[in-house]
Amino acid sequence: MSGDTPSLYEWAGGGEALERLTELFYEKVRADELLEPVFRGMDAHHPQYVAMWLGEVFGGPARYTEERGGYPHMLAKHRGRALTQPMRRRWVQLICDAADDAELPSDPEFRSAFVAYIEWGTRLAVENSQPGATPPPKAPVPRWGWGEAPPYSG
Repeated sequence: MSGDTPSLYEWAGGGEALERLTELFYEKVRADELLEPVFRGMDAHHPQYVAMWLGEVFGGPARYTEERGGYPHMLAKHRGRALTQPMRRRWVQLICDAADDAELPSDPEFRSAFVAYIEWGTRLAVENSQPGATPPPKAPVPRWGWGEAPPYSG
């Protein structure tokens, strides 16, 4: 892609748009019978942290790495939670609904890249959350763009 192509972060509307997304998303989570128990007692700043993660993934500033500890910190938050496929599917559904509510760009190219990351990331989260899972303890925060999944082998 040319240097003139905006990142997904820029196209989405930057940090403000992603914070709007995650605030709306976690409102839905708190009202959801399947996901509410998973997030009960979450840090009040959790939506902002997820917005920081998504911002970094989508080509924005590396705030999650600098302020939260990057991939190792995120991985630690998912280890041992035994997330299920129904939970994953509900998470995907609610964040896609929140993307509409937050008025993120609705063009097919952006939404395709957005949903591709959400699918990829939630599938890894389920895998990494299982008892006995041995994900790589250190990896970079993935950098997601317009139509490619970043390969990584630890």
